[in-house]
Amino acid sequence: MNAVEIEEAVSILAEAPFDGESFPFAFLEAFGNKETTLKKLKSGASNQSDVPGGLLQRNNIHLKVCAEGQVTATLLALRESPKTTSQKCKFILATDGKGFEAENLADGETVACVYPDFHNHFGFFLPLAGITTVRQIRENAFDIKATSRLNRLYIELLKDNPQWDSAARRQDLNHFMARLIFGFFAEDTDIFRSKGLFTATIDQMSARDSSNTHEVISELFRAMNTRLKEREEEGIKSWADVFPYVNGGLFTGSVDVPRFSKIARSYLLHVGGLDWTKINPDIFGSMIQAVADDEERGALGMHYTSVPNILKVLNPLFLDDLRVKLDEAGNSPQKLLNLRKRIARIRVFDPACGSGNFLVIAYKEMREIEAEINRRRGEAERKSDLPLTNFRGIELRHFSCEIARLALIIAEYQCDVLYRGQKLALAEFLPLEAANWITCGNALRLDWLSICPPTGKGVKNRAEDLFETPLDQTEIDFENEGGETYICGNPPYKGGTEQTPGQKSDMALVFSDFPIWKSFDYILGFFQKARQFLNYCEASFAFVTTNSICQGEQVYRFWPQCISGGVRVAFAVTSFKWSNLASRNAGVSVAIVGLAKKPKIIRHFDGAVGIVKEVRNINAYLVPYEDVYIRNETAPLNGLAPVVNGSKPADGGGLIFGAEVAAKLKAVEPSSVSVIRPFFGAHDATHGNSRYCIWATHEDHLILKGIRAFEARFSIVAEMRAQSDKPLTKAGAGVPYAFQQVRQTGRETVFQIPRHSSETREFYPVIVLPKGAIVGDGAFSFYDPPLWNIAIFASRLSLVWIGAVCGKIKTDFRFSNTLGWNTFPIPKLTEQNKADLTRCAEDILLAREAHFPATIADLYDPETMPANLRAAHERNDETLERIYIGRRFKNDTERLEKLFELYTQMTANVPAGKKAAQPARGRNA
Repeated sequence: MNAVEIEEAVSILAEAPFDGESFPFAFLEAFGNKETTLKKLKSGASNQSDVPGGLLQRNNIHLKVCAEGQVTATLLALRESPKTTSQKCKFILATDGKGFEAENLADGETVACVYPDFHNHFGFFLPLAGITTVRQIRENAFDIKATSRLNRLYIELLKDNPQWDSAARRQDLNHFMARLIFGFFAEDTDIFRSKGLFTATIDQMSARDSSNTHEVISELFRAMNTRLKEREEEGIKSWADVFPYVNGGLFTGSVDVPRFSKIARSYLLHVGGLDWTKINPDIFGSMIQAVADDEERGALGMHYTSVPNILKVLNPLFLDDLRVKLDEAGNSPQKLLNLRKRIARIRVFDPACGSGNFLVIAYKEMREIEAEINRRRGEAERKSDLPLTNFRGIELRHFSCEIARLALIIAEYQCDVLYRGQKLALAEFLPLEAANWITCGNALRLDWLSICPPTGKGVKNRAEDLFETPLDQTEIDFENEGGETYICGNPPYKGGTEQTPGQKSDMALVFSDFPIWKSFDYILGFFQKARQFLNYCEASFAFVTTNSICQGEQVYRFWPQCISGGVRVAFAVTSFKWSNLASRNAGVSVAIVGLAKKPKIIRHFDGAVGIVKEVRNINAYLVPYEDVYIRNETAPLNGLAPVVNGSKPADGGGLIFGAEVAAKLKAVEPSSVSVIRPFFGAHDATHGNSRYCIWATHEDHLILKGIRAFEARFSIVAEMRAQSDKPLTKAGAGVPYAFQQVRQTGRETVFQIPRHSSETREFYPVIVLPKGAIVGDGAFSFYDPPLWNIAIFASRLSLVWIGAVCGKIKTDFRFSNTLGWNTFPIPKLTEQNKADLTRCAEDILLAREAHFPATIADLYDPETMPANLRAAHERNDETLERIYIGRRFKNDTERLEKLFELYTQMTANVPAGKKAAQPARGRNA
């Protein structure tokens, strides 16, 4: 369940008559618990409570319905319950149907209210559904509640007006919803001069059977689009004539309104009954944007980005500098005036603006700084010099464009009320201006310079309607010229294999002069457009991005041309969780990268621990070191043993099978024992799975081909390969007993390396396999390596290097032998160093053996990792890091700085792609 669905379920529960017996289970159901879970709790099978009449769900909540007047005492009993602690409860809750009290045991935050009002605090309990919340949501859940009500109304209107669901009319419905939202906000903030006027008029003037609801609303819209002096001539009805003239394009054009059913009318009045003074345009916009999108409606609320996360982009991009200048200005009237003039000329541009939350937060923060300037100059009531048209955006979805514009309008009014008072805010708010500053279109196909033009290059807006933006329309000039431009946002990511044909076409257009670009993440299209923008305009930019563009092959293919011509990384926030309101969502790992021409200050933020330091340079891997690009090497440059891909079966299932088939084959032909080998694919060794394969030579085949059970399996392989359209596979049809690609002899000591590893593991697993084991091509392996090589691979240094240069799959580590091992920098090792590391590797392997039959997945779970295994790894890291710098490294950033330094030295005289000698491997098929 998403946050909006939970709000709806909790509200329905709160409105229903209180039933003490069913309440605990209904409450848990509202937060997404499944019927099977509730059945176990009802039967007592999983109820761990030690409080009479209590209900305890492990790792979640301990609650009780108590006798009237006993709520506070019951909550105390739940808090003091030993089971509350031992079962790791997050919340305790007590209610008697009249009072309601709860506590978050992690931070001590509490809720106390009358029972019918507990739905207003549903945001407090969202962690029960696995949803990580931020304080803005917990303290003010109005925006989710409003989204929930509007979503129900939207769906109901589509039921009654299917023609409005067509491509031709969907924009009309979106425009209608934007008008409604404005009406609800305006009636609760005195913009309409009478509290509740909009909703009350619809309620009073429309029939209870809803037959004329659409006509009443249409007349209200018509009034708000008609100047007062023209209303008599236009025949505006007297009950609509009390509404002010709004204009600004919001009510321009058609005032057609969808027809309402009784249910839809009821939903409309319910939405109007909410207190819209509580709206947060940055939160609400993020949630409401999914209402009008069929594919995203199930994800309502998941697009919310917290203000602290947005400020991680905006603060170092330009807001921190403005605050520094404010401090430096002190109370100097002239310095304050100069700063105010500078702020008024700043343009903020988000080319993937969604519902406008980056623009809204930028506007609010700048208004706060401006208000302090005005206060110090004794001009507290001065009208703002910040025009909304300085906050530009591009968005692909029409409804999100409408909400972005509306969110900025609401933010402007709220700031005017906050800093100048409601009287002045109301006096100057209406009519709205018809300037068009949010463009609906494809950002990778539009000319950013025409939408956010360099100084003096703009042209006037030709549109009359704030909410219509033809793609060929030239945009308005900036009201205050000559300022800085800051590009920011959180563009779509989409890896190379995830892009639609249309997105691939966008990328082809942007990267037309790049020789290799098809593996680029979609977000690099935005980086490239922003980089080109810097060639023509005094600007800086910063985007939230997946870590993948700063790892792997994308680095040396994209970044050398980006970090050039004086453009450098001005700041970077390394990997951190960008959480949203998705249920059971830990948040995607992201980084923030900001670029500018010849930045005066370069700052490096450690996203994991929040440490910031000024540095000389930040390279494309987001490491404070000179620009360096790691390229694939076909063999180790460092004197280490090679890591090799596993052998490829290409067998159609004929050569690979489970334990049961293996036992039958051995029983049919006892001499085949040496041919039936343990087989380990991508995840087998990590999770302790057991599979087998046929590993046969030509001589083995001469013996086995006359045995029906084996011949049947060879036939599967031959048929599959013969039908393949790949020449190499087709050629293998004549040797169906052999793997298509053979990378080992089958007689070595084998250490397997998974291609992927969980982000939670503190060490990349390297797994010793049974003698004679065969490794599939879904993994890599060492064959007969010196044990000190294993110690190096199992180190924190190795993991950090893999994470930095190999890239990731989603948030998990992704290993590449050509990038992550063949390039790994090591200092010159003495024989004693190698002996010390060999002992460390032996200690790690012995520590694992002590916990047999625990799997690698079990042993390397950070929460349950055995103490002796962790200690063995710590000794290994201590030994290795002392070889590098004579002590332990302070953090991963310091580790990477040293590794890049050694890599630079190692490759100073080695041509890129130089082939190092490596031992022959494998056997003839």
